[in-house]
Amino acid sequence: MTHRVALIAGDGVGPEVTAEARKAVDALGLDLVWTELPWGSDHFHEHGTMMPEDALDIARTHDAILLGAVGDPTVPDHVTLWGLLLALRQGLDLYANLRPARLLEGIPSPLEGRPQVDMLFVRENTEGEYSGVGGRAHRGLDLEVGIETSVFTRGGVRRVVERAFELAATRRGLLTSATKSNASRYGYVLWDEVVDEVHAQHRDVRVERVLVDALAARMVTRPESLDVVVASNLFGDILTDIAAALQGGMGMAASASVGSGRLGLFEPVHGSAPDIARQGIANPLGAIWSAALMLEHLGEPEAGQRLLRAVEAVCRAGTLTDDVGGSASTVEVGDAVAARL
Repeated sequence: MTHRVALIAGDGVGPEVTAEARKAVDALGLDLVWTELPWGSDHFHEHGTMMPEDALDIARTHDAILLGAVGDPTVPDHVTLWGLLLALRQGLDLYANLRPARLLEGIPSPLEGRPQVDMLFVRENTEGEYSGVGGRAHRGLDLEVGIETSVFTRGGVRRVVERAFELAATRRGLLTSATKSNASRYGYVLWDEVVDEVHAQHRDVRVERVLVDALAARMVTRPESLDVVVASNLFGDILTDIAAALQGGMGMAASASVGSGRLGLFEPVHGSAPDIARQGIANPLGAIWSAALMLEHLGEPEAGQRLLRAVEAVCRAGTLTDDVGGSASTVEVGDAVAARL
């Protein structure tokens, strides 16, 4: 089967890291066709939008999207985010954001004693605090107001929780639900109720409900006690930045945004990092790891595992960029991964 992959290199270090991810995937020799889509901040400066009006239709003609990064100092953050990344996630109904956090051998740990870090976060991806519901009134006046409304639907919570239970059943059988239902008495109370309902169909999985602030502390003090964590859009966003630090930094963090269909969006978590763009020092391993997640989602689990094993081997060998204690360039790390394949 031929896999059709859209490549959105995007902004900042995006083109640099996606080039290495593409190189690594090509080294596997799969039947895969790339389509480069020049969307991002340059597109905004030229056309006034981050991507064309028919972007969703174009995206749907592919099996996967590999995204480098989005964001540039010349464009307001809310414009870049809502104009591309969130527009794709919501428009394509990619409701689950999967973020593995594993500390690989050879990567320095920020924690004393180097405890085990092997977690998988399942973040609700289309509603919650990032639903985009709200507005501003009385602009420029003293009584100006900005209202941001969190939206939790039973169906939206149920589908991401069900995905989390299914994944937990394939791992260590423990699901931690991040909540704040002591203070947020509507949305997160609904969340807790749905978790209990879905648990009734997954009795092989143990479930614990942990307040998000306590969970953030526990991630640092006892990361080995966590396996699969399911969280709302905002909580998942914050907790996975902590998880990225535990696995060696943002340059190591990968993600997959998936829904009920074949099409998925795969991207490193680190963002565009404009301060180091075009210097050849960005860490490409998060992008390459994201490509491994992409291959597994496309029905190529063996190829995805081969790619991840190559990343692990390169980490053990010490061919790393500066952010994780090495001195190699972006291209040198990508070449090392490709050579292992």
